Amino acid sequence: MSAGTTEDVVDVKSAPVRELRADCARCAGLCCVALPFQSASGFPADKEAGQPCQHLDTSSRCRIHAELRPRGFTGCTVFDCFGAGQRITQESFGGRTWRDEPALARRMFPAFAVARHLHEMLWYLAEATERAPVGELREESRRAFDRIDALAGSEPESLLAVDVDAERRDVGPLLSRVSDAVRAAVPGPRPDHTYADLAGRRMRRADLRGATLRGALLIAADLREADLRGADLLGTDLRDANLSGADLSGCLFLTQPQVNSAVGDARTRLPERLERPDNW
Repeated sequence: MSAGTTEDVVDVKSAPVRELRADCARCAGLCCVALPFQSASGFPADKEAGQPCQHLDTSSRCRIHAELRPRGFTGCTVFDCFGAGQRITQESFGGRTWRDEPALARRMFPAFAVARHLHEMLWYLAEATERAPVGELREESRRAFDRIDALAGSEPESLLAVDVDAERRDVGPLLSRVSDAVRAAVPGPRPDHTYADLAGRRMRRADLRGATLRGALLIAADLREADLRGADLLGTDLRDANLSGADLSGCLFLTQPQVNSAVGDARTRLPERLERPDNW
């Protein structure tokens, strides 16, 4: 709900239905194999794409899941595939895995990488469909969701031919229009910090209601008790940003990986669709 406004009642029938959160129990450990690890990105050592993590067991589960942060695997605790892992495993490959059929890896791993990007777009478009004012903008968001969903569900060979960057360029302006429409109802100046370098900035108790923080760098910023209701946080870098006591309810386009990378506490208010990290 946007700050200071009464949000339109969501038309449940118009909201897209798609599983957009990781379900590791139904995946084949794809993020632990298909993707590379880099020591500069929250991992204790580098790992090549296609090489299984040493801590992945034979049932595609993590042996050190409860100890990831202490063992230096913060990159794992931040990552979310937005449901692409189980979709590729269960739908695209019918439950077959690279472990049982090693020849599948050649198609399965790159298909997962593409699907992960498409599912992130679906996360944003699902929210756009729910948050856009009833009318053409909401219908356009739903059509875009259905189109990207169809791409993500295509045959692996077709999936590999998808131009992810082109799809992002197509979806981006639509998300911007939804953001503008939602934030227009937020009272106040609605500051514009698009792509701003605010790393380490002291912004405690800042009034950022309805602000645009798209692509902004807020690494290690002090946002304690800041008011971020209705702010657009698409692509905002929140690594180690202190969100203790901050209010992010009703913010736009926030993802679980962004939340997981930040610092917060029991007072931090998050959108209902996101979970409070265990380490907060």
